[in-house]
Formats: sequence, C-alpha cells, structure tokens
Amino acid sequence: MFISPGEKLSLVGRNGSGKSTLMKIAAGLVEPDSGDIFRQPGTTVRYLPQEPEFGDHASTLSYVEAGLAPGDDTYRAAYLLEQLGLTGKEDPVRLSGGEARRAALARALAPEPDILLLDEPTNHLDLPAIEWLENELGGMRSALVLISHDRRFLENLTRATTWLDRGKTRHMNKGFAHFEAWRDEVLEAEELETHKLGRKIAMEEDWLRYGVTARRKRNQKRLRDLHSLRAERAAKRSSNARSRAQIELSSAESSASGKRVIEADGLSKAFDDNQVVRDFSCKINRGDRIGIVGPNGSGKTTLLKMLMGQLAPDAGQVKLGTNLHMLTLDQKRESLNPDDTLSDVLTGDGSDMVTVGDQRKHVISYMKDFLFLPEQARTPVNRLSGGERGRLMLARSLAKPSNLLVLDEPTNDLDLETLDLLQEMLGEYQGTVLLVSHDRDFLDRVVTSTLAFEGNGRWQIYAGGYSDMLHQRSPLKSDAQKESKARPQMREKAEKTAPARAARKLSFKDKHALETLPGEIDALKVEIGEHQKTLENPNLFAEKPDLFKQTATALSDAEAALEAAETRWLELEILREELEG
Repeated sequence: MFISPGEKLSLVGRNGSGKSTLMKIAAGLVEPDSGDIFRQPGTTVRYLPQEPEFGDHASTLSYVEAGLAPGDDTYRAAYLLEQLGLTGKEDPVRLSGGEARRAALARALAPEPDILLLDEPTNHLDLPAIEWLENELGGMRSALVLISHDRRFLENLTRATTWLDRGKTRHMNKGFAHFEAWRDEVLEAEELETHKLGRKIAMEEDWLRYGVTARRKRNQKRLRDLHSLRAERAAKRSSNARSRAQIELSSAESSASGKRVIEADGLSKAFDDNQVVRDFSCKINRGDRIGIVGPNGSGKTTLLKMLMGQLAPDAGQVKLGTNLHMLTLDQKRESLNPDDTLSDVLTGDGSDMVTVGDQRKHVISYMKDFLFLPEQARTPVNRLSGGERGRLMLARSLAKPSNLLVLDEPTNDLDLETLDLLQEMLGEYQGTVLLVSHDRDFLDRVVTSTLAFEGNGRWQIYAGGYSDMLHQRSPLKSDAQKESKARPQMREKAEKTAPARAARKLSFKDKHALETLPGEIDALKVEIGEHQKTLENPNLFAEKPDLFKQTATALSDAEAALEAAETRWLELEILREELEG
C-alpha cells in the first residue's frame, strides 16, 4: 500500500481480513513479520483506533491537547470538541461510546497531520456528526486512509481504493463509488479462470483414462500435473465459496399480519422537561419499511418502543394489528451470552441442527451461510469480533419466522458483503420493517418511508429514503449536497463567489471558460492518474529519490489545479443558472 501526499484512500475488505492490522502497521503500532515500511522524514501521522484509550487524563480537553505537537494550534482542540458536541470538561471515564468516539476524533484531527489513518470513524456517530465529519475531512489537506462500512461516507470522500482480500491487496485509482463494480469484475474473472481450469482437468482425465497404461513412464509427470490442477481448483473453490455471504430469511415467514400493523394517535412522551415525542400520529400498513432517523438523544428508541407497545406514552394511544409475530434485533448484542459457543447460540439446545422456519439444517452448513468457518463452532461469543457478533445475531434472528422486523442499528460492524445481502433480504421480505439507522446508503436502498426528527419533540414521515427526505425538507439544500458530493468544500467556495457576480452577464471569457474547463479537468485527472501510477512503485524512493520528489510535487500541483478548475467551473455554472432564471 502506498500513500501519496493529499491521497484520499479507502481501505476495504471483509471483517477479519486484516484491515485494522494493516492500518496499525502503517501507523507504526504493529511490527510486520516481513517487508519494509518507509515514511518520508518529517511526515506526521495520526491514527484513530476503533476503541480509543484515554489513560489517566482528567478531561476530554487534556486528552485532545496531549495529542498536539509543539507549535500546533492549541485552540483547535477546543474548537473541534465544541463542533463535536463536547465541552472539554467531560471525565473520560464516564463517556458513552459516542462521546468517546468524538473525543478520539478531535485528538486525531487537531494536529492536522500529513497522514490521517481513521479506523471506522463513523461508529457511534449520529447523522449530523457524520455529515460534519465529512465536510471537515473534505476540507483538510491531510492524506486520508479510511476504513468504514458507511458506503456514502466513502463515496463522498475517497479518490482511490485498496482492497484487502484473502491476504492480498489490489489497488484502484478510483474512489469507493467504483469499487463494487471493480470487485465484481475481479471475482467474475476468478470464476472464469476456475471454470477453464475445470475444463482442462476434464481433458486431462480423458487422456489419462485411455493412454496411461501404454505410456506409463511419460505419464507420471502428467499425472502429477493433474493432481496439482485438482488441488488448485479445490483451493480456488474454497476461496470463492467464502467470498459471498448467503443470508436467507426463514422460508416460513409466518402467516401474514393484518393489513393495518400499527396505528398511533396523538403520542406524546417526556422525561422531566425533555419532550422527546409530541402529538405524533401515523398509520403503518403491512409491507411498509419505515426508517427512523434523528440525532443521538432525540428519542428514536423511545418512539420505537411506544410503536411496539413496549412503553406507555404520556398521552395518546397505539393499536397493534392482528396476528403479529414480532422479531427484534438489538444494536448492543446484549442478548448474547458471552460464554455460549457459536453452535450453542444457533441451535439453542446443544444439538447439531438449526431450525430455520419449518426446516432443519445442520449447524455447520448454516454457519457457512454467514461466513463462519466450521472450526469456529466451539468458539465462545466473547472471542468473536464486533462484526462476527453482528453476523451471529443476524443468523440466530433470521432463522425465526416473523411478519414484523424491528431492527435497531443492524448495520453496526457488518462488512459490505453482509450488508449487501441483508439489504437484499429486507427488499424481498413480505412483512413490515421498522429500522433505526445512521447509514444513509442503507436507508436509501431499503426503506419505503423515512420517519425523521424535526426538533422540539416533533416527528414527520416522508415518502422514500434518506435522500428523498432531504429533498422534501429542503430541495435547494439537497441539490447543493449532491453537486458537492466529491468535494464537500467546493460548492461552499463557489457560492461565496458567485453572488458577487450575479449583477452582470457572462463575459466572453466566462463563456469560453465554461466550454474549455471540462476538457482541462479531464486532462488534469489523467495527469493525476499517471503520477499516482508512478508513485505506486514501492522502490521508487530508494532507487530514484529525485524522480519520487518531482512526481510527488507534480501530483500535489495537479490536484491543486484540479480543485481550482472544478471550483471555477462551478462558480460559472451557478452564475449561468442564476442569469438564465
């Protein structure tokens, strides 16, 4: 893996593939068994771990300031804490998971290092915090290496992708938005290679069947080659078999519920002086998939519990429909006994069989559907990673018949392959879904309506996913967000400049720039790709230090020129739209 100045790189791969280990090696926290690491002298690196350690710091401010180097701006520590919703006086021992993540982010961002290594930076953050972080990172000059399962976050920030798969890394000079198509092409090529290998084996077997007795001595090498081919194909099949999860909802989804699943009328709920729900009414019908969004502490879980009939409102009433079979997946995995083995969790009775709806399936076979290895059957829950515990909860829950799924942050710690199939399963689910999530892409792909917090205890239902909700809330704001997808800071710069020119017409120079800038932008992108390809050579610095320095400088200049050209084009495009009315 190579990181050039100003790089915006996504590091992707399945849970357990070694992404965090590779990032720790890059940060200098773990020594590799072999190979070399080179860091440009004077380069500053900051690393955000998934589980930060606060040591003996008395406050979040002292913790963040301790990460600053001599000469760094001390006011930036307080600024970042304030932007992330912390005062700086919090005791690190008493921080919640979300507060701990915000403090650790402030510590990593405060020095504005040359390279930022961020491992799941959006974990435990709500949507406003995620969108703020996107804009902050988009405006920094630091090179970024991001590990995240938030597709939208990666799409908006990255311009290159490194894929860690089965112990090997593959690099693409395009952002995460292009990753899935590229990944599918690679896997299809592997499957084609395996198919060709199978045909070759068939031909060898036919020749071997009729000719081996007459040419025994000459055949021995060919016989050994055949065994090698078989071993190679077996290895490829084993590898490919684990490349995709296989999530299937119980074939017996339970009998259908009534047409009206939930009817809420005038719900209100307050805790002391905090009004979390105010005069809320809605009707949820069979087949609806409702996404619930809002900042942390806004009352999403409270509203969800009232809709499920698990919490009594202060005012109003909830009517549940008939023949409901509710299945709940909690976000904290608290219902998993840490001492139970994976097999015990799935079978429930210590047997070797899992009941999936009205069918019986061997536990090892069912484990493989969720990317677990057979030897993990006796592994206790407390030795599983967060992603593995998430998959285990899914495996256990989805075996049960239901017609109402209640999912509270189901995407936490899930890898992209598992997310893909969970989305597909929810899309085909015939029952009703209530979903709390901060994953914008997941919401856009799954839900039919979005229930959003509007402030002061008010909740509003919008048709469509998260992006549709933004558009209905504020069409102009939504359009601005879409246009600035690749560079969140670009449109802000353009909009500050464009109004000052709105009183005049487009000059000949402006019109010429509008016509020629797209070509210049494309040329700069090609130039950047060529420089990045040159810098991918891991031996370049050692063998040709002058060329390395020259290429790195040229890359930085080209990226700056690209940003200026894109900003200029956007300024003129905004002006043209305003003048044309």
